[in-house]
Order: sequence, then structure tokens, then C-alpha cells
Amino acid sequence: MTDMTNAPVVRASNRKRGLEFKIYFSLIFILAIPVGTERWIANVVRKRSLDVRGPLARAWAEADRITPLIFSA
Repeated sequence: MTDMTNAPVVRASNRKRGLEFKIYFSLIFILAIPVGTERWIANVVRKRSLDVRGPLARAWAEADRITPLIFSA
């Protein structure tokens, strides 16, 4: 049997995002909407089919990728 008396405590990544993070996320999201829309339209024209990820999903993903990079520096 395995001895689990000194097992490391695994905590869920349940970090609360502060007000500053939310403000930066919102600003980046708002600025990413036009870019996401342009990229989505270009994909629709190029592939001649509607992509599952629309312009808002693209903008959200971009803001979700960039904002943590700001706070990690």
C-alpha cells in the first residue's frame, strides 16, 4: 500500500481575477472585435462557408490569450 501521509496538496486553479485584469480584458476584447470580424469575413469569403467560431468568439479567444501575458511580465 502507498503511504499518503505526506502527499502534496493539489489545489484547484481557482484564482480570482481582479478588477484590473477585468478592465484590461474588456479593453482588449473591445479592440479585438473589429480585427476578429475582419478575419472572420476573410475566412468566409475564402472558404465560402460559415466558420463555427464567429467574430465574438475570435475576439474573446484573443483577449483571453493576450491579457494573462500582460500580467505575467
